[in-house]
Amino acid sequence: MRQKIKVVQYGIGPIGAGVVKLLLSKEQFQIVGGIDVDPNKVGKDLGEVAGIGKQLGVIVSNDPKKVFFNTKPDVVVHTTSSFLRNVKDQLAGIIKAGLDLVSSCEELAYPWTRHPEFAKEIDSLAKKYKVTVLGTGINPGFAMDTLVIALTGVCHDVKKISVYRVQDASVRRLSFQRKIGAGLTPEEFNKRVASATFGHIGLPESMSMIAAAVGWRIDEIKQEIKPVIARVPVESSQIKVEAGKCAGIQQVARGFTGGTEVLTLLLRATIGEKNARDEIDIEGIPNINMVIKGAIHGDLATTGIIVNMIPKVLSAKAGLLTMKDLPVPSALLTVKAS
Repeated sequence: MRQKIKVVQYGIGPIGAGVVKLLLSKEQFQIVGGIDVDPNKVGKDLGEVAGIGKQLGVIVSNDPKKVFFNTKPDVVVHTTSSFLRNVKDQLAGIIKAGLDLVSSCEELAYPWTRHPEFAKEIDSLAKKYKVTVLGTGINPGFAMDTLVIALTGVCHDVKKISVYRVQDASVRRLSFQRKIGAGLTPEEFNKRVASATFGHIGLPESMSMIAAAVGWRIDEIKQEIKPVIARVPVESSQIKVEAGKCAGIQQVARGFTGGTEVLTLLLRATIGEKNARDEIDIEGIPNINMVIKGAIHGDLATTGIIVNMIPKVLSAKAGLLTMKDLPVPSALLTVKAS
């Protein structure tokens, strides 16, 4: 029998809990540790914290060094924050423990353009300790970059790429619905946009990854974020939105080379969105238009790609890698007998 891959789950919010549930369904993995800083989670069984409905015999700790030393995992799944400034020390601690890691941090998906010094530092540290570091998720990580890159693989030439991710946020987790501003007044929405920590994080990362893959040099990236106002009342099971308030968000990033717009990434997520889809339009030879009706479910897909990439990360070279550097993502279909 193959030896199981030992995993520590670092961060047990909604995505971390989803990862725990998925790992438990796969016979390839053994969860040996759980880490979180929330005092309401520390000291409790991971099964309870993740909402599994049973004890796992793994106690959640707020001491990463102790967990790594006692459990000697093969890989750490890291799901704590979208921003590099919040995770730098966490990532460094994992790397210095000599552990490969897969993170859901959006800014880690492709930090080479916007955060080159951070990327260089983490890459050097990972190579020093001979570990692999990957940031991934549904977006950035797949829907608006890796899938796009794969579709360009049959093209002789590419002139322009437009990607549209349009989602019905009512089927997503509550924290996502709040993240897109559902239920806010337009004034509250705009005030949060001004904080520079609101909305979707990752469009520039997806854009930079695509550009690097196809060989474009992006001279300028322009972003626009605006609220989508509900014309009639809409609701999810968690939030009710009155007419005149924000049903969600529309966010666009445009990439220019030589003054010409070559990349357009549009993300729209609203409560009750009627035309949910993932659409990729490539103007080239040949032209390609792909539409996934209903759009890929973000929460399920994020946990899915994190878990599915673990074996590829364990087999990869040392350093800070991105999804364009690794083999094509694929599902791990082996599951435990019920």
